[in-house]
Amino acid sequence: MSHDRKSFQYCPYCRAEMSTRPVMGRLRQICPACGFIHFLDPKVGAGVLVEQDGAVLLVKRAVVPEKGKWCLPAGFMEYDEDPQTAAVRECQEETGLDVQVVKLLTVDQYWEDTRGPGIVVFYQGCITGGELRPGDDASEAGFFQPDEMPADIAFRTHRHLLARWRDKKLAGINCPDAA
Repeated sequence: MSHDRKSFQYCPYCRAEMSTRPVMGRLRQICPACGFIHFLDPKVGAGVLVEQDGAVLLVKRAVVPEKGKWCLPAGFMEYDEDPQTAAVRECQEETGLDVQVVKLLTVDQYWEDTRGPGIVVFYQGCITGGELRPGDDASEAGFFQPDEMPADIAFRTHRHLLARWRDKKLAGINCPDAA
């Protein structure tokens, strides 16, 4: 089986050679032996916007893609997670901070990732504990005031959400008293 998300040479179920033909209005790979259809499903990610004292939490990426650029704490969902759980986990792994999801902010799509297109779900998060420290795939973590934002923000979806935050177009992102 190929590890390329775009194609399989052999069926992952019965190992017969895959063929390509029109199925449900698109050219798709299908197994002529067992009928398995390979759908190109998007990756799903989740992230969190955390604000404290008028500053937003960002992490500096330590890995590709976009290594060395800043972004919101975010990452891909695991198969057994819901988006909120993934956002909380990613924030804890990348920043050391425990957060509680309090509000859905936006759902956006992306195409520019070399691993394939996807959907990212962003939430507002409030800090409930932990200690700020970079971890996992982040080399730095910190809070930035709107006029101190790094110029090198990774990912169009993150730039778009941060622009809305900076321009005060996100309402109600005050957290209740927390840790």
